[in-house]
Amino acid sequence: MNRIIARTSEIDTLERKFNSGKSEFVIVYGRRRIGKTFLVNNVFADRLTFAYVGARKQKPKKQLQRFAEQLKAYSGSPFAPVLANWDEAFQALRTLIESKPKETRKVVFFDEMPWIDTPRSSFVEALEYFWNAWAAQRNDILFIACGSATSWMVNKLVKNKGGLHNRITEQIYLRPFRLGECEEYLHANGCLWDRYTILQCYMALGGVPYYMSLLNPEQSLAQNIDRLFFVKNAPMREEFDELFNALYSHADKYIAVMNALSESKKGLLRAEIIEKTGQSGGRLTKVLGNLERCDFIETYSQYKSSVRNSVYRICDPYTLFYFKFLDGKNTKDEHWWTNNIHSHSVESWQGFSFETICMTHLEQIKQRLGISGISTTTGTWRMLGDENEKGTQIDLVIDRSDRVINLCEMKFSEAPYTITKDYEEKLRNRLSIFKAKTKTRKSLATTMVTTYGVLRGIHSGIVQNEVVMDDLFRQ
Repeated sequence: MNRIIARTSEIDTLERKFNSGKSEFVIVYGRRRIGKTFLVNNVFADRLTFAYVGARKQKPKKQLQRFAEQLKAYSGSPFAPVLANWDEAFQALRTLIESKPKETRKVVFFDEMPWIDTPRSSFVEALEYFWNAWAAQRNDILFIACGSATSWMVNKLVKNKGGLHNRITEQIYLRPFRLGECEEYLHANGCLWDRYTILQCYMALGGVPYYMSLLNPEQSLAQNIDRLFFVKNAPMREEFDELFNALYSHADKYIAVMNALSESKKGLLRAEIIEKTGQSGGRLTKVLGNLERCDFIETYSQYKSSVRNSVYRICDPYTLFYFKFLDGKNTKDEHWWTNNIHSHSVESWQGFSFETICMTHLEQIKQRLGISGISTTTGTWRMLGDENEKGTQIDLVIDRSDRVINLCEMKFSEAPYTITKDYEEKLRNRLSIFKAKTKTRKSLATTMVTTYGVLRGIHSGIVQNEVVMDDLFRQ
């Protein structure tokens, strides 16, 4: 087995299902490029009884021809069967499995299953019959279904109301790597960068293993970003459109929502998304749900507010990078990143991206604050301004059961962050406004999340708690 980074629990789950002594139906899902196929193929490298990969935008006839070729390869037969439909395909698969020794575990792997389920193919119905009428009656089959189209995996398998209802025996969701896992991956692959550089890398690529596999350890991060995004025919230049079109039908609806969210640093309410995109009702609910399932966006409740006032924000760093520097841009400078790395535009984006990364590393922040074992609710808080009062927002509110509320400020900088007189006053005003408007009786603690900490000075006493970059790398 090749070394698999940061998937220990998933490997343990697969091995446990392999050794369960009964037939198992396992699904492995998560966004494209996240390492699903790599995980399954490496865990079961020499134990696969049969494997098949669905092809995108291929008609059933072509899919069945390729399925037949796989049956030929795994059976050792010189001939590929002629398959008219998926019922015949599963019958042929059954014949292959029955030809194997009774005492061996049969591992069957269907990769990119959503692409197999083409219109009028009756694939799901045939799968239901194969599992219920035969496979589930045995005790030697481990059936693994894998797919990037998370909405299909959830709706057609997990939430199936027909023959597969409650038939899934295990769900494995692969999320993007966190910072600590990225550090482990990069160091294992020769990128011996420090944490500040890895943090900047994460801002552009996020925690997607495939994207990081494209990095050249012999180049600087700036050179890598130029090569991946800005040179002619850069490999990551078209990734965004390919990603969304592979994941979603009607991808334009999803991209419109992402574009609207990318324009707001503080996130948008559902009503604001409706206003900006023209989408509403059940269709918008479906789009938002599917985006959240794939770790593109996250929903944050507002402190002491109804669910209707939840805020939607992009949580995928790569998407933020794309909309900021690539979408609609046609720069001819193949060294654009190297030449603009210290520009105001890049520095502003780094600050926003750091806030986003902090929001997806809440567990690490809670660890540093020593409150991992304390019940908490997290969210955001905003007060809209008017002609009499200026609006304000706190991006991260951690409400603790021990009657303390952490009001978190996130700041990205190259050195310890300096609290100026004006910024201290701004923080004190926020505390006062939050206490007055929410009428909370809990203790309030100003918490700074920074790269290198807060520089001690006459204005830094406003800060009760600190979280630094190294804390975000905890695993």
